[in-house]
Amino acid sequence: MTSENELFDIYAQSYDRHKQSELSLKEYLEACKTDPSMYSGAAERMIEAVGEPEIVDTSKDSRLGRIFLNRTMKVYPAFKDFYGLEETIERIVGFFRHAAQGLEERKQILYLLGPVGGGKSSLAERLKELMEVCPVYVLKAGDEVSPIFESPLGLFDPVSMGAVLEEQYAIPQRKLTGRMSPWAVKRLDEFGGDISKFTVVKLHPSRLRQICVAKTEPGDENNQDISSLVGKVDIRKLEFHGQNDADAYSYSGGLNRTTQGLLEFVEMFKAPIKMLHPLLTATQDGTYVGTENVGALPYQGIIIAHSNESEWQSFRSNKNNEAFLDRICVIQVPYCLRVSEEEKIYEKLLTTSEVSQAPCAPGTLEMLARFSVLTRLKEHENSSLFSKMRIYDGESLKDTDPHAKTLQEYRDAGGINEGMDGSSTRFAYKVLSETFNYDTNEVAADPVHMMYVLERAIRREQLPQETEDNFIEFIKEDLAPRYAEFIGNEIQKAYLESYHDFGQNLFDRYVAYADAWIEDQDYKDPDTGQLMNRQLLDQELSKIEKPAGIANPKDFRYEVVKFSLRARAKNGGKNPSWISYEKIRDVIEKRMFSQVEDLLPVISFGAKQDSDTEKKHEEFVQRMVTRGYTPRQVRRLVEWYMRVKKSG
Repeated sequence: MTSENELFDIYAQSYDRHKQSELSLKEYLEACKTDPSMYSGAAERMIEAVGEPEIVDTSKDSRLGRIFLNRTMKVYPAFKDFYGLEETIERIVGFFRHAAQGLEERKQILYLLGPVGGGKSSLAERLKELMEVCPVYVLKAGDEVSPIFESPLGLFDPVSMGAVLEEQYAIPQRKLTGRMSPWAVKRLDEFGGDISKFTVVKLHPSRLRQICVAKTEPGDENNQDISSLVGKVDIRKLEFHGQNDADAYSYSGGLNRTTQGLLEFVEMFKAPIKMLHPLLTATQDGTYVGTENVGALPYQGIIIAHSNESEWQSFRSNKNNEAFLDRICVIQVPYCLRVSEEEKIYEKLLTTSEVSQAPCAPGTLEMLARFSVLTRLKEHENSSLFSKMRIYDGESLKDTDPHAKTLQEYRDAGGINEGMDGSSTRFAYKVLSETFNYDTNEVAADPVHMMYVLERAIRREQLPQETEDNFIEFIKEDLAPRYAEFIGNEIQKAYLESYHDFGQNLFDRYVAYADAWIEDQDYKDPDTGQLMNRQLLDQELSKIEKPAGIANPKDFRYEVVKFSLRARAKNGGKNPSWISYEKIRDVIEKRMFSQVEDLLPVISFGAKQDSDTEKKHEEFVQRMVTRGYTPRQVRRLVEWYMRVKKSG
């Protein structure tokens, strides 16, 4: 049992870890000899925090192999809950890696461009979290830490001292900027040029304390103040200092707080252009000027910005902004285009809510994910959108849709902007919230309520008529019929009490018939004693194969028999379970469930003709409950299914 003080101890330890520790300047330089992290820039610390990627060989997984064309991929555990954004994350990490290597990216603004609710803000938040992982070393004079958290290496001029520092302390010359803040210049003068009076303090970046991590937002266009980026004079200090004195300045702007860190600029292009100018000089020259003539301030941080496409397009189309455009590294953050990953996004959102434990009928999240992905995909002229969605999700449609194209063909036709519009994840989450709370008697979600809520939500959005019609059509033409097929199968499976035994008998008989047919031998039925020749065997096998639409029965029979013989060798002569092989399982299920009418007396919720039917009905409901439905949902879904079947 844990002690009641454990929580307080953990908190105290966590707080202690973030306490400042101080070194003399000489100790700091000595430590630099063996530990490059002492002078790491923001990008290097980010790469350190992201950590080593896991290498995934997608050729070893059939689904991933189809999605990523058998490439070997890098997957970063730091971003493991960002589903369907592998390429975006690879590019973001690549940006930081190149910046850490001192390439052009270190002078660029990282700009995340994507549709609303696509994950831009979440990615920016994760990057800020990661920036807090590694400590940063900051110049200190007396009791005062540099107000802009500048690096101690700013004290050294690269021209006159670079070679000496590299030789004595193994600090690369490219790490020296030769730029001190006005605050450091004033302290240096006070110390009479004796740099040994400076100390170095180890700090942990913190969003709470705005140490090396900060966020800036555009204000009102009429009174937008550049000081939210570069700081301003502190009026209270003018009593003691001149207006252009470094100590009269309030270093409270976003750039001031993130000299060695990460600045997030939200909705950057909503800000007037004059406000963005300091960002240009900060990234390009490594300095920017304040609102007063206190001297240029150094900057070695990373700026990350994001906004949606309409703002980006209007900014980009203005010729006056060309200098700015050249200094931006644009990374697209599209919507997720894979149903399985979109489903995981909803699961992740639900885990943080009260309804995470509420009943959610099988197929509910998948239906919503399918709808969302269908709205985001671009039509292909020679293929159905539903097939395209399934190919994007890594399915193989060789046997089911001969018109389906390859993933690469779909991608090429879709273009680089596919996934940049459509229904947002936020919209889907709101639909999900309403679905869970739709029934007045229980908090639960099922696909029938989902379709109703979704249609109402689409109409409320007041989309352009053509878009609205398309979205409604996805529900009526794609989702509802396929769900009817799915729930029909669920009902039929739950209906058959001896479902498993019946399936196994059918499988055993199929294997025996197919084996005799392949060997070209007559088969004697052990139950009836009837002798069956090859033609009769072929007819019986076809009865099982036809409902499933098996196009090449000969190959299929060989395949199933081969699978069974291999399994028998391992199982001591026993046939494998009929559900252990996906292909034959589908065939047998289709054969068993070809008659819907037989089910109606048992599955319907009206008065029953006899106690036997009543008992069967109760057992049916119970089996549906064990499959993940509530009794209320079973009734609703059965009635909906029967309605659909009648109207069909």
